[in-house]
Amino acid sequence: MPKGRLRHIAMSVQDLEGTAKFYQEAFGMEFVARTDSDIAKGVFLTDGVINLALLNFKSDEMAQGFTKDYVGLHHIGFWVDDPKETCAAVEKAGAKYLMGEVANMDGGFYEIKYNDPNGVVLDISHHGWGGAQKDPGAADNVQGPSRDEMRRRRAERKTLEPAGD
Repeated sequence: MPKGRLRHIAMSVQDLEGTAKFYQEAFGMEFVARTDSDIAKGVFLTDGVINLALLNFKSDEMAQGFTKDYVGLHHIGFWVDDPKETCAAVEKAGAKYLMGEVANMDGGFYEIKYNDPNGVVLDISHHGWGGAQKDPGAADNVQGPSRDEMRRRRAERKTLEPAGD
């Protein structure tokens, strides 16, 4: 069975700046990046281990099963070693495929999305998310890529990097 590490929590919010300020002031979360994709505007924060995505979706369709006005927990994400093995395991366990990579990955954090048996959206990523750490305290710990790192990788490949490579 593949091991997934919970390293990403996404919330759908209406006031990006006010919500980001709250989590920074109340819990000392650190700013990672902003995004403005076809799907949503967003602010990414971290506590040093987990990435918190605050998202304001642009349409009901892009809100992936919610409305764009929904406020609350949107999805969770797992950092995995082998996305193909993990996809097979989650499907065997009853998850239903939702979508592949985000349509506009210009420096964004992307993943493969599923609905768990309860309908909860979950992400699978083998790159992690900005500000997240894969195995804190381990000698081989790695940190998720920054927006600049993702842009550099794509420029070198001159193509979108699939999440399942």
